[in-house]
Parts: sequence; C-alpha cells; structure tokens
Amino acid sequence: MTQEELLPLILKKDDRAFTHVYDMYSKSLFAIISNLIKDREEAEDVLQEVFVKIWKNIDSYNESKGRFYTWILNIARNTSIDKLRSKGFNNTQKNLSSDNFVHLLDDSNKLTNKIDTIGIQEFVKKLKPKCIQIIDLLFFKGYTQQEASEELEIPLGTVKTQNRNCINDLRNFLQV
Repeated sequence: MTQEELLPLILKKDDRAFTHVYDMYSKSLFAIISNLIKDREEAEDVLQEVFVKIWKNIDSYNESKGRFYTWILNIARNTSIDKLRSKGFNNTQKNLSSDNFVHLLDDSNKLTNKIDTIGIQEFVKKLKPKCIQIIDLLFFKGYTQQEASEELEIPLGTVKTQNRNCINDLRNFLQV
C-alpha cells in the first residue's frame, strides 16, 4: 500500500491503515529516537508514544504544509526531546553506573551511520560549515535554538535566520 492510498484511510482512523503505517515507518522513527535516547527500553517507550500521538493527532496533519513522513518525523523528534528534558528521565539518568557509558565510544561512530540511514548526511555535508554546525545542534543533537545560540556564542535571532536559510539550502539540494 502506498502512502497516497494510506493517507485517506489513516484520516478515517482505519485500524489496518495504522498497522501499515507502523510497518512502514517504525524502523526509521526508531533510528531517529535512538539517536537521542540511548537506552533501548526508553527509546521503545518513546516510539510507542509517538505512534499514539500520530493516531490521536492525525486530524492536525495538513498535506499542503508538508509530507506525512516529515510530519511523523517531527513528532518523533519532538517527543524524544521532551523525554530527554523531562524531570523523571533526568532523575533516572543520575544514578547510572559507569557500565552504562562504556558503549558511548562505539556509539559515536555508529551515529554517523544511523543518520545516513535516512539518507540525509550526504546532503548536509554539501552545506556551508556554519549550516552543518547549526543543523547538527538543532536536529541531530536536539538543542533548542536558545541552547544553540549559547553554544555557538551568537545571537538567538542569528541562529533562527541561519537555521531557516540552511533548511532552504537543504531543500534546494533535495529538490523538495
């Protein structure tokens, strides 16, 4: 079933369509979530939460504003960031043993591969160095625009403008 055939059924909240959506997108969404949330169980919980949000909020999807995949990708990313910033999640991370961090060195090499699985890394590499830095902070590391402003030591308005310009450059590369 193609996305074009699926969308009308999803909007009607057809259970079979939802199963198809899960089958089509769960792996790529899980990869995005796993980039931000390292604990597998937590990442699986967030994935489940993402699909609940998709189901409950499908009426807010507007085809004229963007692709369905982009819409669900943003839900996954935002839900992951919300989880990372939640007080409960932060409290569980405070008392982890050092064994939980041994894998981080290996995972830093795998991050590049995970990003590339959605096919965007090659396009991001073609951008200006400042764009690469801003996109990395905002989209791959989950920084807010304010946090990116502080990290890069540039005004918030500049971050917002450069982000918009960088996304437009990326759209041009992708011909979207």
